[in-house]
Amino acid sequence: MKFGRKSKTEAPETEATEAASHETGTDEAGTDETGADESGALPVTEDAPADGPYDISEVDVDNDGIGRVDLGGLLISPSDGHELRLQVDEATQEVQSVMVAGDDGAVELRAFAAPRNGDLWEDVRRQIASETSRAGGTATEREGRWGPELECQVQVRTPEGRSGTQPSRIAGINGNRWFLRATYLGRPATNPERAADFEDVVARVVVRRGDTAMAPGEPLPIELPTNARRVT
Repeated sequence: MKFGRKSKTEAPETEATEAASHETGTDEAGTDETGADESGALPVTEDAPADGPYDISEVDVDNDGIGRVDLGGLLISPSDGHELRLQVDEATQEVQSVMVAGDDGAVELRAFAAPRNGDLWEDVRRQIASETSRAGGTATEREGRWGPELECQVQVRTPEGRSGTQPSRIAGINGNRWFLRATYLGRPATNPERAADFEDVVARVVVRRGDTAMAPGEPLPIELPTNARRVT
């Protein structure tokens, strides 16, 4: 797995749209020095758990033998054939989301603070459906690996100036005072039955909520690893 960095030059999203948006960035501008071999690939984790994602309190990240990239609020396990990218807001230099991309698809990961006892995904799901409908798209609910998901069709403008439709599939997982949103693009969005490799990436995620007081829906901080460097 390669590790990269993406740029995002738009203004930061508001708290409401931060929890509902499923737009992804495009420009890669980084790499890593996190133990990759000469081909740029990180070691593959074969014994990754299938029933996550996990709270940091549920795993022994230092001694369980699973290699992870520590991004602060999210810890991501390496996966063969996938590239790990960060979407960065150029104005603030804050990381907006984590994307794990392959040849025919990707999953974007964002984590948010949530109430101790509540279902933030239910509220966010309604909000996404409403936003998608107002934008002229569709959002259809289906049952997925972690419960209710949304299959979305969003109207977009191609780089050539033409109108098009971007399919996505959005899953939400409520955790221990956190909420993880996974947005699938490409093959894992249009063919959920063949999306086990990307869903396993989500299942291996470890979330570090921290003890800081945060409002529900506030994004958990995502940071570049200390040994990563930016490439210009």
